[in-house]
Amino acid sequence: MTDRTVATTSDPTAGPAVGTRVVHRRYVPYSHAHYAGNLVDGAYSLGLFGDVATEMCIVTDGDEGLFASYSDVQFVAPVRAGDVLEVTAELVRAGTRSRVMDFTVHVVARGAATDDAPGAAALLDPPVLATSATGTVVVPPRSARP
Repeated sequence: MTDRTVATTSDPTAGPAVGTRVVHRRYVPYSHAHYAGNLVDGAYSLGLFGDVATEMCIVTDGDEGLFASYSDVQFVAPVRAGDVLEVTAELVRAGTRSRVMDFTVHVVARGAATDDAPGAAALLDPPVLATSATGTVVVPPRSARP
């Protein structure tokens, strides 16, 4: 599932609108468990941030862009195989070629399997913040884009 909230501006030369959001949802398969307790490594969240950043650049600039850096990455709660994650990117600053985004991963559902109910799962209300970060991507100059 992809959800897109695009902020708009009346000036088409103004560039991407701060406040634009891209949201993906993803089920974490058991094949991605890396540690005891079905824990998934932190790099999994960073890979998902790359996915939403790519879509953000396509939405705002018509180009996939390239990740330049992360800052302030926080691993707040575990991500486990069987989780359903909501991954969000929000554009917080747009330079000439750089795009700064805030990222979050929330666990919105978690597997709760038992011997009697091997497919059991539960929605989490409220969702649990698992990972957050700020990242910078770069896009080609406007003159180099189709």
